[in-house]
Formats: sequence, C-alpha cells, structure tokens
Amino acid sequence: MNSMTEQLLDAALALPDGDRVELVEALIASFQPEDRPPFDESWREIIQRRSAELRSGQVTPVPWTEVKNRAREKAGG
Repeated sequence: MNSMTEQLLDAALALPDGDRVELVEALIASFQPEDRPPFDESWREIIQRRSAELRSGQVTPVPWTEVKNRAREKAGG
C-alpha cells in the first residue's frame, strides 16, 4: 500500500461508524455491476451488530498494522 493509500485509510478509519459503512458499501459497489446491490439486508444487520459491539466495548478492535502483520506471517512472508 502506498503512503497516499495509507493516509486515505487512516482518514477513513477516523470516520464515524455509519460513514465508514457507507464508504465501504460505495467502494464495494464500484466493483460490482450496477444491477446488483453490494449488500443485502442480512449483511447490513451484521455490520450494524458488529459496529454496536465495538461501540459498547464488547469487542476490542485490532489495529490495521497488526492485522497486516498477522496476515503476512500466516502467508509466510
């Protein structure tokens, strides 16, 4: 990921939950045909539930850098 993309990601992660969900939906939609929605209602419910778990402190978020490092370690690189 280049530095501009990382800056964009950091800015996106600082957005309120609802705005982040909308951003994710828009990005995913940009890869899909216009006649097919990116998420059905079951996905929206999961996203809303997980966002509420984060807000309530029920789950602890993992920093993106740690997620990337774990994934690289698992991939052997």
